[in-house]
Amino acid sequence: MPTPSSTASSHRAAPVREQALAALFVHRAAETEQLRRLLAPPPELRYLRRCLRDLRGLGLVHSVTRAHCPSVWSLTDQGARNVASWPEFAGRRLRRHTTMGARSAHTLAVTRTALAFIEDARRRGDEVTALDWTPEVAHPIRDGAGVGDRALIADALLRYTRTAPTRAMLRAFVEVDRATESSERLASKVITYARFYDHIPVVGRRSAADLSGMRAWQRSYLVFPRLLFVLTGAGRQALLHRVADLRAMVRGHPSTARFAEDVPVGAAVLEELEELGASAPVWWSLDGRTGRRSWMEL
Repeated sequence: MPTPSSTASSHRAAPVREQALAALFVHRAAETEQLRRLLAPPPELRYLRRCLRDLRGLGLVHSVTRAHCPSVWSLTDQGARNVASWPEFAGRRLRRHTTMGARSAHTLAVTRTALAFIEDARRRGDEVTALDWTPEVAHPIRDGAGVGDRALIADALLRYTRTAPTRAMLRAFVEVDRATESSERLASKVITYARFYDHIPVVGRRSAADLSGMRAWQRSYLVFPRLLFVLTGAGRQALLHRVADLRAMVRGHPSTARFAEDVPVGAAVLEELEELGASAPVWWSLDGRTGRRSWMEL
């Protein structure tokens, strides 16, 4: 299947269409307005809709219209295979793309969270694009524990380049919680991150550290990414209770207390990120410190 830029349609449409395909490949699903805001510069909504209709006609995207809700767009399997062949996505895992199913609401909440960071970065003049957000980042954990998760699967990994006051490349694991699971289950995710932080792979009868001196995460990251919990889906008081539960877990468990000494860990409410900006002082530190601060200052 040819890429949109190689079809007989308008040359002017090609950049927006290709941007839309790339954004849907990365973010998996987005409402029409969310998709418009992910693109840079954001096109006119009417023009984007025309481009999406053209892509649907080519069999590269499909949409779901929900009663009294905006349309949700995603790639077809054919579209996903097409985009996966682009050089900029070499090595990226090809996922099944769909707008339906039990996780569709969670996927859209993750897209909302990505937009909060991306649009805030644009206002600040920092360097972040829609492609610097990677959902569902997985790392195996083979530490011999009899219980617990066998892998760390982060809702997203954010790659963020701050330009001022000093230039810095920042990374963050992002967990988006819609208050659909217990506070205990949410807080237990911190234990999984702590296990991954300490994890040393075993090769045969010897640990990989015996051979390289490296922990598992050091094979992928220069510095362990920050851990950010973004909460939504409930009233403010209920979300504050969930923040308190997270703080209690981090302080009360030996492995997570040590983890938080080395890795910045914070939580914030999604609606505040959207209203005030992701870099605003809306983040609670989960290591016991009082007050709120920017996620970059955790």
